[in-house]
Amino acid sequence: MRPRLIIAPGKDKALQRRHPWVFSGAVKRIEGSPQPGDLVDIHAVDGRWLATGHYQDDSIVCKVLSFDTQQIDSDFFKQRFQSAIAYRERLGFFEYTNSKFKIQNFPLTNVFRLVHAEGDYLPGLVADWYNGVLVLQAHSLGMHRQFPLFVDLFRQLLGDRLLAVFDKSSATCPGGADDGYLWGIDPTEHEICESGNHLLINFFEGQKTGFFIDQRENRALVQQLAASRRILNCFGYTGGFSLAALRGGAEYVETVDISRKAIDLCNRNVELNFGPDAPHRGTVADVLQFLAQNEFQNSKFDFIILDPPAFAKNHRSLQAGLKGYRAINQRAMEAMPSGGLLMTFSCSQAVSRDDFQTMVFTGAMNAGRRVRIVRRLPHAMDHPVSIHHPEGEYLKGLLLEVE
Repeated sequence: MRPRLIIAPGKDKALQRRHPWVFSGAVKRIEGSPQPGDLVDIHAVDGRWLATGHYQDDSIVCKVLSFDTQQIDSDFFKQRFQSAIAYRERLGFFEYTNSKFKIQNFPLTNVFRLVHAEGDYLPGLVADWYNGVLVLQAHSLGMHRQFPLFVDLFRQLLGDRLLAVFDKSSATCPGGADDGYLWGIDPTEHEICESGNHLLINFFEGQKTGFFIDQRENRALVQQLAASRRILNCFGYTGGFSLAALRGGAEYVETVDISRKAIDLCNRNVELNFGPDAPHRGTVADVLQFLAQNEFQNSKFDFIILDPPAFAKNHRSLQAGLKGYRAINQRAMEAMPSGGLLMTFSCSQAVSRDDFQTMVFTGAMNAGRRVRIVRRLPHAMDHPVSIHHPEGEYLKGLLLEVE
């Protein structure tokens, strides 16, 4: 018999709505001695079985795998993976593998998310596809323990399309993990293509799983709007937005990031696509300090992209995070010419859409600028959100016109 989490009276409503997280405060008692990563059954105080999931010694004490009475075994994970793959196939993400298949206005893209945790009913697991290399990232010890099984299952399901599997869990797995190849080829760098732009990916040193895949559709929008504009890409990392801007015919693009390694790789990516004479500059700088410089204030960028890291990691740091977001948005708005575009984001799950919009409003008021919302910008469609888990909608973005 598996260990049990007994839910306190009145605390099982979220589970009845199929929310996949159990918080420690909802647990009345634990029967047995579960260790982090173990499977546990969840019961109501009256004995009713509610769900099964992975136990962890954290504020989220369990991530639910199933609300149905079924075995959590190889067949279970295989069915979930088949469903995730089929979803991406229906959206056309694998069609680039057929060289004879061409879609008008569908430039080559061979990087996308294959498993999106709760959005694919596999909380604690992310799997990203990079032109034949599958990068796994565990956000729970229970999922990380299954990686040998997952490698076998993905090899079965993806066949010759799969070249290698990489574990990128060192920064996310409770208890720690080592990044490295689990199977297949093991290059230090790997080339991908997004919307016709080629990028070099370093899985060992890259952030997240190597690239910010969730911004693909927003980068496509930048490409659509970039013609003849002077564009500043802040927190630019390895240049995804910058490549989109150059592909769209920008007059000039500057990429700013505090990481020298990121800017070096950004410059290589720009040269790979547009040659050594591209109208681009990579700048190593702290973005907040850069935005405060007189040089920036007089630069007349008419399209600014703010895609910072998560300033608010949790609700305890929410107010400090919102202050940081407000500061960078206010400084950007203060310097923009009338009619300029500002594309601004928060990837902090703790920041709600209302919080984010209120922050932008306050920044606009402080800057003394009139601002209107052109479009709301979510993450890409290969990052589905379960309707039972609204927290999965972590990326909030706005395209703004500043007058």
